[in-house]
Amino acid sequence: MLSIQEISDRLEIQDLLARYCDALDRKDWDIFDRIFTPDAVIDYTAMGGSCGDLTATKKFLADTMPMFASYQHLVGSTVLDIEGDTARARTICHNPMLWSDGDDPAMFVCGLWYRDELVRTPDGWRIRSRIEERSYLKNLAPFGVSPASRQPARPAGQEEPAG
Repeated sequence: MLSIQEISDRLEIQDLLARYCDALDRKDWDIFDRIFTPDAVIDYTAMGGSCGDLTATKKFLADTMPMFASYQHLVGSTVLDIEGDTARARTICHNPMLWSDGDDPAMFVCGLWYRDELVRTPDGWRIRSRIEERSYLKNLAPFGVSPASRQPARPAGQEEPAG
């Protein structure tokens, strides 16, 4: 049977994980200061991103996320182990990302798990370490089209026609 404290901890951690997704989807990187510890290490390399501290991660996201027209981060099925003032979590994330808007958007879909180490602070639970673990990555852009530009891709070494 769960204690009232453990029920409270679980609800607070679930809220923290949801707030992370909301901050990402709204491009509000400053909220990360209330989600992660100041010395957090965040490793997005499994999905092609950066690995670094909180400041570097916020800069990476601010620099790269604007290339997407839209995206959503849906988390669920968190397995959570709490031991006193520390916790470990493994959470599923489904993340569709659009390269462009319109009637036929170029899109790719990411499936991953967040592996988190959390710590209770005077201000509540915070993520001390986050590591992405890749499940799948599917590019749904039309064949022969570069998702970043939506222009026909040229084979390597082929120059643009003079014109």
